[in-house]
Amino acid sequence: MPSHPRPTVRRRRLGAELKRLREKAGVRMEEAAERIGGDKPKISRQENGRQGVSKLEIEALLALYGVSDERLRTALTTLAREGRRKGWWAQYSDILPAGFQERLSIESDAARILTFQPMLVPGLLQTVEYATEVIRSVDKDVTEEERDSYIEVRKARQEIFARENPPQYVCLLDEAVLRREVGGPAVMAAQLDKILEMNNPPKLTIQVVPFSQGWHAGADGAFNIYSYPDPMDLDVVNLDYLDGALYLEEDQPVGRYQLAFDELRATALASRQSMELISAVKREFMNRA
Repeated sequence: MPSHPRPTVRRRRLGAELKRLREKAGVRMEEAAERIGGDKPKISRQENGRQGVSKLEIEALLALYGVSDERLRTALTTLAREGRRKGWWAQYSDILPAGFQERLSIESDAARILTFQPMLVPGLLQTVEYATEVIRSVDKDVTEEERDSYIEVRKARQEIFARENPPQYVCLLDEAVLRREVGGPAVMAAQLDKILEMNNPPKLTIQVVPFSQGWHAGADGAFNIYSYPDPMDLDVVNLDYLDGALYLEEDQPVGRYQLAFDELRATALASRQSMELISAVKREFMNRA
């Protein structure tokens, strides 16, 4: 069976819009395929984001669908071009699993990122020392060169917050994340200090779900929700598991995770109270360092 590339965010956006325009125009997939000299499976792959669309194919399909709005035509042509562009992580493709490269693609294009983490500080917030300990724990056979490359990826990911228009980032941490000792007291104190420095509501907000809440909506594990800036975009939920990652785009499951995040945030300490708790835990680690 042929292997088609995993869909990037841009291809998802483009495919979803082409499908909407085709259905609005009442054009069957077979007709669209004939117009671009392809077949029905090709149209299906393009609309699912599994295959790119050339400039000539875009122009032919939009003409068939009766799309005359020049702004929309330009936007879709731009999406098609950018969908073929490689991300900064391509240079690490020899060590990064395909699923994680998909995660980086989704992350890099997001306008808003909602994260819940019950176990570890998320990669976007990790210090080098904390990340090093996490990498060592996950793969005890990792070479020094591989570890350095993973750290470079972590640091490159965090550049997302240095952009001219960074995404809104809301991170909910279970209190266990603050107290689970990774790398020793000094590493933890420095990590918590970085969290305190990065917190900057409403653009970058970090809140803690305290132990006192007991059982909560995030008890099933970590998840991320990525949202995008215009109506043709799809919200995406990311779930990591032992051997890979799962991405959800259908309205119903995405809606459930959005509701779970809202419920979690309602049980979390306010940002100021969260920072007070993080500061207190940081002092505990500093006293032991």
